[in-house]
Amino acid sequence: MVRIACTLLLGLSMMRLPAQEVLRGEVRVDLEPVYGEYVDAIYPLDTESAHRRALEEAALCYSAMIYGWSFEYDMGEPARGIDEGFELSSLGTIPFGDQGLFVTDAQVRDRRLYLWTDYRLNEAQKRRMGIWKSGKVQTVQAIGHGPLGGPVEVADWLSIKKAALEDAAQGAVRAMLQGSARNRPKEVRGYIGLSRFPTYWMDAGQWAAGARFRVEITEMVPFGAY
Repeated sequence: MVRIACTLLLGLSMMRLPAQEVLRGEVRVDLEPVYGEYVDAIYPLDTESAHRRALEEAALCYSAMIYGWSFEYDMGEPARGIDEGFELSSLGTIPFGDQGLFVTDAQVRDRRLYLWTDYRLNEAQKRRMGIWKSGKVQTVQAIGHGPLGGPVEVADWLSIKKAALEDAAQGAVRAMLQGSARNRPKEVRGYIGLSRFPTYWMDAGQWAAGARFRVEITEMVPFGAY
């Protein structure tokens, strides 16, 4: 944790590694966060709080890129009185202070912190990334939303952004299956992960997350099975 914080404060650039060994992404943190009618619990953000939020969000994104989620999606059928259902299960997380996470650049512009990071993959993580790049995986883009919840502490702030990202994941799976309306399955199972860092913004009083996902469908259960 200390090493990462010091790297950020000094703006130290790390040596570039081959593309297959490193992931990269940018996080943006408002230093004077006002969301709709709410003012953040910490206002304005001090340097330490802004840095921590940026690193926590980066760890969340790298977790979703490397490990992702398994999902079970019941598409529902209004005509038969069957509700839609969607469940995500995380397949792994990268903790704050992980030794593979490095800050490569940090700038403050227009009261916003822009943070670029690299994540150096270990051997097991390289193998996982290889699975995401297989021929069975499709790429889908979607937008999701999460509630504001009013003034929040750091942990709750991250959970709210995570909720918007997971809602986008559900939208991505739904978008993949829109073309199968005539022969729609009852249930779909598979895996989904981020393709790149998402973009967040405020939309009608909610957090919005725009993200591109990698999706692999492993099982489709037709209505005829019931």
